[in-house]
Amino acid sequence: MKKCMTFVFTILLLIIFSSPGSAKTLRWAFQGDAQALDPHVLNETFTLGLLGNIYEGLVRRSPELKIIPALATDWKVEEPTRWRFKLRKGVTFHNGNSFTADDVVFSFLRSNKDGSDLKKCMATVKDVVKVDDHTVDFITTTPNPILTAEWATCFIMDKEWSEKHGSENPTSVTEGKENYSTRNANGTGAFMVVSRETDVKTVMKPNPNWWDSPKHNLTEVIFTPIGSDATRVAALLSGEIDMMYPVPVQDIQRVNSNAGTSVMKGPELRTIFLSFDQNRDELLYSNIKGKNPFKDIRVREAFFRAINIDAIKRKVMRGLSTPSALMISPKLFAHSNSFSRLSYDLSKAKELLSEAGYPNGFEVGMDCPNNRYVNDEAICQATVSMLAKIGIKVNLLAQPKALYFKKVLNPSLDTSFFLLGWTPGSFDSWNVLWNLHGCYDKDKGRGVFNLGQYCNPQVDSLTDKILVETDSGKRDNLIKKAYELTVGEIAYIPLHQQGLAWGKKDSIDLKQRADNQFMIYHVRVN
Repeated sequence: MKKCMTFVFTILLLIIFSSPGSAKTLRWAFQGDAQALDPHVLNETFTLGLLGNIYEGLVRRSPELKIIPALATDWKVEEPTRWRFKLRKGVTFHNGNSFTADDVVFSFLRSNKDGSDLKKCMATVKDVVKVDDHTVDFITTTPNPILTAEWATCFIMDKEWSEKHGSENPTSVTEGKENYSTRNANGTGAFMVVSRETDVKTVMKPNPNWWDSPKHNLTEVIFTPIGSDATRVAALLSGEIDMMYPVPVQDIQRVNSNAGTSVMKGPELRTIFLSFDQNRDELLYSNIKGKNPFKDIRVREAFFRAINIDAIKRKVMRGLSTPSALMISPKLFAHSNSFSRLSYDLSKAKELLSEAGYPNGFEVGMDCPNNRYVNDEAICQATVSMLAKIGIKVNLLAQPKALYFKKVLNPSLDTSFFLLGWTPGSFDSWNVLWNLHGCYDKDKGRGVFNLGQYCNPQVDSLTDKILVETDSGKRDNLIKKAYELTVGEIAYIPLHQQGLAWGKKDSIDLKQRADNQFMIYHVRVN
């Protein structure tokens, strides 16, 4: 009888603790998938945001985007070019291996190897030195007052695990290469990967040995990429998923009016922009042979003046955007109001094209993602229509981000004209000037996202001075001078900062970050 009662009691416990009320599963969706689980192969916001729940860096960002300790407990500048970091003790990777200084040295050096898209982690670092098991020194080429600002997504891998599985080196996803770490993960973060089917589903569970005190109450996380806007919204409204983003601007009211769901809106720091190949002597995907029209500033200005940004804001973005004159959010640069966009002027645009020798326009290809940014393909379609008014025939190729990035990123740079978005990881202009405006330098990692290969040595010189300048007033003036050059040369066509729109069940509490990274460890299911 006693054994029988014990058995019944056990069954009751199992029922209680496996009931929907106790099992807190989060089901969420995004418009695309992470491109890999390797934290060093792609500097892309969504990929790094997802991995930030699995891997950790020496530092991380709070919901308010402040730099706070993570795998490092504290740090200080020992000398102008030597930073010392004290590492958190008692931390283990998901497989049980201990976290030590060897992992830090290994990870930072790995991030700087061929195949890595995260060379920014070592942009000003000359050497990484193990002092002891829980102390690491970073030797920089110059004083760098914003060193840690770039490191929130410089994630630490397990040296032993990586070597065991032949993943000592990153393999570029843009080149279609893979190794074990492409589809498998072993971090120190709040969540562990249980299973993954690329472009289908990723299942995670809480790390029971996480060093931090969990603020979430989740027992399982199921992520599903859903490319179709209509399908993604329908899944939220029907209750199949608990959270999704982005909510298409045209569906915001629909989600808000549905019982039990709502949209979280807020500003985003990302700048959406257009750019063009300014390097090749002959433009790809064009009917112009033997030369490159985009090398002529008059052509670039004509393209800029043909873009009706107010129409894009009104018709495509439904008001959920802020037109920009710079390649950085006004919230991140004090002198942004000193700059203004070139006015929309079709007559002037046609005049400029004629002066440049293209009175009848010309033909050019355009690359665009269709599942990366808010209404990205619709923005590109609007651009095609606008440029047609000045005689430019644009052949649009819109495709999923996995194919898009493989085509346009280094080393192929297989593009003539394209749309892209950028959030500076440091929330600072140096990041923009280094990554987007810098003359391409593979070894240094400068200009790796400067896909149009714009190059002005004066800008690079100013960028180097900006990095080491500690006086905020002097630094802002240097930044202003750099932007005056890039704006004057029409290096890019900035469009806008898109607004955030996250859809969720009302029973879900979460933190919306202005960098559009979704940190699952802040989620609570009520």
